[in-house]
Amino acid sequence: MASYCMTVTRLRLVLGEGARRLHVSAAFNAKAKVAMSRFEPGTSISYEKLHENIDIVRKRLNRPLTLSEKIVYGHLDDPVGQDIARGRTYLRLRPDRVAMQDATAQMAMLQFISSGLPKVAVPSTIHCDHLIEAQIGGVEDLKRAKDVNQEVYNFLATAGAKYGVGFWKPGSGIIHQILLENYAYPGVLLIGTDSHTPNGGGLGSICIGVGGADAVDVMAGIPWELKCPNVIGVKLTGSLSGWTSPKDVILKVAGILTVKGGTGAIVEYHGPGVDSISCTGMATICNMGAEIGATTSVFPYNHRMKTYLNKTGRADIATLADEHKDDLVPDKGCKYDQVIEINLSELKPHINGPFTPDLAHPVSEIGAVAEKNGWPLEVKVGLIGSCTNSSYEDMGRAASLAKQALDKGLKCKAAFTVTPGSEQIRATIERDGFSKILRDVGGVVLANACGPCIGQWDRKDVKKGEKNTIVTSYNRNFTSRNDANPATHAFVTSPEIVTALAIAGTLKFDPETDYLTAANGEKFKLEPPNGDELPARDFDPGQDTYQHPPAESGSIMVDVSPTSTRLQLLEPFDKWNGKDLEDLQVLIKVKGKCTTDHISAAGPWLKFRGHLDNISNNMLIGAINIENDAVNKIKNRLTGEYGGVPDVARHYKANGLSWVVVGDDNYGEGSSREHAALEPRHLGGRVILVKSFARIHETNLKKQGMLPLTFADPTDYDKIRPDDKISITGLATFAPGKPLKGVVKHGDGSQDIIILNHTFNENQVEWFHAGSALNRMKELQ
Repeated sequence: MASYCMTVTRLRLVLGEGARRLHVSAAFNAKAKVAMSRFEPGTSISYEKLHENIDIVRKRLNRPLTLSEKIVYGHLDDPVGQDIARGRTYLRLRPDRVAMQDATAQMAMLQFISSGLPKVAVPSTIHCDHLIEAQIGGVEDLKRAKDVNQEVYNFLATAGAKYGVGFWKPGSGIIHQILLENYAYPGVLLIGTDSHTPNGGGLGSICIGVGGADAVDVMAGIPWELKCPNVIGVKLTGSLSGWTSPKDVILKVAGILTVKGGTGAIVEYHGPGVDSISCTGMATICNMGAEIGATTSVFPYNHRMKTYLNKTGRADIATLADEHKDDLVPDKGCKYDQVIEINLSELKPHINGPFTPDLAHPVSEIGAVAEKNGWPLEVKVGLIGSCTNSSYEDMGRAASLAKQALDKGLKCKAAFTVTPGSEQIRATIERDGFSKILRDVGGVVLANACGPCIGQWDRKDVKKGEKNTIVTSYNRNFTSRNDANPATHAFVTSPEIVTALAIAGTLKFDPETDYLTAANGEKFKLEPPNGDELPARDFDPGQDTYQHPPAESGSIMVDVSPTSTRLQLLEPFDKWNGKDLEDLQVLIKVKGKCTTDHISAAGPWLKFRGHLDNISNNMLIGAINIENDAVNKIKNRLTGEYGGVPDVARHYKANGLSWVVVGDDNYGEGSSREHAALEPRHLGGRVILVKSFARIHETNLKKQGMLPLTFADPTDYDKIRPDDKISITGLATFAPGKPLKGVVKHGDGSQDIIILNHTFNENQVEWFHAGSALNRMKELQ
């Protein structure tokens, strides 16, 4: 125990109050010439507490533990008394940190402000990465974003300073890359208001995407609830080589598990193949694990993580992790709920899509598949970067291919964009010549931001409705996701395959076997990509983009103008009136896939993320109405006229008519955006009734006082008609594990009685009674 106390105390001295840490190594700290405390006052890493909790739970369960169980159970609020059963019980956890991106931080901070609390209780940060639109190039786009979004950035900066939240300015980089470079470490439990927060699993962290209301709970010092996850093991053997990359691992896994196969589970990678993957490569795999619905993904601590920690100025953490490695790897003999085995030596490059990230194809077959299905073969644009694939290694491997093309007198046939993941990556690849190579081959280096990955792309080369193909190194490729064009066929693959296809200009190109024609007419094959895992000369930190919250903030004012179109203070939702929900009008019966992009579109709507009423004008405008196969066209049952979904919802609300949405499987998959739950509540919705939910969206709905319900018999979905009214009965005895009843009243006077399941626990039932989780928090103050 003495060594635990000594090392924990030593690290507190490194990370505690007065610490002046950079996200770069000590070798060039002097270059920044400013003190930038990445770790807020009082932050510490207590492996002692983690070990103590793990030991308690292991003795209670009397069995070996997986790595994810160690980290999750190691953060239990009550490790002695907590009921633990995978897939069944709700855990009460104490996360170490909260991270918010600017689009979600607006609503999260507005909710925190309305809570009345003076300061956040755990270290928290805001990252400005979502509101920068890609148009011309990094410098110009960033300058324009700062001007257009000045009101929002000022709100976030002052709110952060007022309530003790660190603020990463626009241009800093993408939240997940910043977390990996600065805040993730082996054994940490971190929650982030973005679905790709699991990126941190590449550094042995349990990082989970949540809605803003969950973040408010943690920032308020309230234990955070998570249904005890199942654990899916992915055993990796062999080693990566040639054209195969870490991205191909998750593309393969997505093809196996599909977009909902990981729901309710943590994906834990293990086996001898792990050591052949770089730390940032592991992060890539964990990042895209969000696309299979997984709670998060994680890798065991190894020498690749230690090297990354050392390179990013965190040698002290690496030393501690080495000392406590037994708590940062799975126990021998631990059991997984499902095991997938992948031989990395046999894995081939993959490309997934279009329109869904789980439609997996080997690159060698995609040309023939595209021809058969009538997908456009010409690659219009290749896009590399994003939170998934923007590491130094990624950029180096892409640049190695671009250099080969340039040496043969070639440039990209397709348009080509490059998105650095952080200011540190941008500065380092600029210094090391990668950016010049990528520009010379025809690329445009965009701002350190999400950009086209989330629809922030002012695309000009095709018209809306024009059928075309793009290939990206992103994670998500739902209809209209990148450019708001439903006819764009988006494919997800590795940065190196994107680069090769952009050079060739066609999907019908397999870089492992096919030849290109040089400027002099010679035929040649691209050699497999290569790139250093980390820069030999350490990272260049670039510009200082971090604002640390001041020790004294009493004089700081956070203003929200009542006439603003971007920001709006929140009014509490109404409490439950104690009665059953009678005669809820079916607003829309949704046909097929309905992601959070369908429910609350991003792109141009991002500017309204801090104004609930304005952004509610995008509610369900992308969902397909089963009545007419149209989008944003539903019948107003009070007037008999057709209108947009938000317009009809507003009319019902104004006339005192509450409503219900009926949906299909995995409703709400995709981004963590809680606006997809806030908007229905704001516009008079009470119930979302579907075959099954994606995890984050179901929780978000509960937090806002909605009733997310599922058909006990999925075929009952077919009994619902678009003009039906539905009553929800049994609410007087609403309790965990007790189904509710639905009385479906048809227009012809007939009725159907259906059984409706829910996953509410006792605390969540209280959220419903209070009208929202935030209302309940205020009641308990």
